[in-house]
Amino acid sequence: MESLWKLVHLLGPSHIALILTAIAVSYESAFRALNYVKEMERNLDLSEASVTLDRSQALMLPVVSSCSLLMLFYFFSSVSQILTVFIAIASMSSLYFCQFPYIAQIRSRFGLADPFISQFCSNPFTRIQGLLMLLCIVMVIMCLVSGHWILNNLLGISLCIAFVSHILLPNIKICAMLFVCVFVYDIFWVFYSERFFGANVMVSLIPRLASNPVHTVAHSLSLPGLQLITKKVNLPVKIILPRNLLGGVVPGYAADDFIMLGLGDTAIPSMLLALVLCFDHRKSRGSENFSDLPLQKEDISSPKGFKYIWYGLAGYSIGLVTALAAGILTHSPQPALLYFVPSTLGPIIVISWRRKELAELWEGSPPNIDEKTHFAEV
Repeated sequence: MESLWKLVHLLGPSHIALILTAIAVSYESAFRALNYVKEMERNLDLSEASVTLDRSQALMLPVVSSCSLLMLFYFFSSVSQILTVFIAIASMSSLYFCQFPYIAQIRSRFGLADPFISQFCSNPFTRIQGLLMLLCIVMVIMCLVSGHWILNNLLGISLCIAFVSHILLPNIKICAMLFVCVFVYDIFWVFYSERFFGANVMVSLIPRLASNPVHTVAHSLSLPGLQLITKKVNLPVKIILPRNLLGGVVPGYAADDFIMLGLGDTAIPSMLLALVLCFDHRKSRGSENFSDLPLQKEDISSPKGFKYIWYGLAGYSIGLVTALAAGILTHSPQPALLYFVPSTLGPIIVISWRRKELAELWEGSPPNIDEKTHFAEV
């Protein structure tokens, strides 16, 4: 009974903030993926192509991830600066991808002039796009200079949304294969990797800080203000929040301790949410080609509209709370996908079976997109 009182920590501001942030990111990732699919159908733009996973890719994803984990486990200090540069570039691109629709909406609403500047990768590049790109570059540099957790989270969330929008699932069958693989992957690397490699590979990698290339360059050039640049940075591959989010001290933890959730624990369930959201939207509109159909806010609450997205989001919320509760009770890291996979995939399969829509979800119906967009054959 005494151990159950530990669950009161779930009501702390840091845990509440982490839960709400993860749910909001999953929700936004799914909706951005749906809108991006519709953009591709309208524009048929090769440079903005997405990839739909097939069987082999779904099976290979955990294998490639495992190889990457091992490489980082043994050579992290050697490759951390290169990895930081690579992730910084990806973060800048992802941040631009996430912000551009909002900027375009503002430009359209207020009728702002947006003169053409030049041609970039066969695409017109406008002044507003240039300013947005400059803003994204500045934000990435600020994150590298300060290492602040808010900026780190902003970049990580952008990476998650961009990943879910560009890596699509064609149907529940491929989704189930992927989820089973990552289910085993997460359990092995959190619970059993120590038996084979002498240390818990996943747990030892999560808190590691990477060498900051900005500090290295500033030090080599003897630039002023070197003391203001952090030597080590958290890579934006996880959502992190300080335990003392609102100040004070959390008993049993250091003052600078963080709680964290890996981006994979948000991105993988969000891929399922994006899949069922596209299915919901297509069914609610009664059309296979929905590129010209606007996404209305009232559709969300319509009884004929979004169904499975809410079951998936509720399942993700339950899985997240369960994973955090298990971590508190056991005082040890938990493989979050152990809880997310059954809590998200299970309800959707059961409910679609009861509604006699499982066969349609199982095989899927890919969007009507030109051959310019790369879709792997299932």
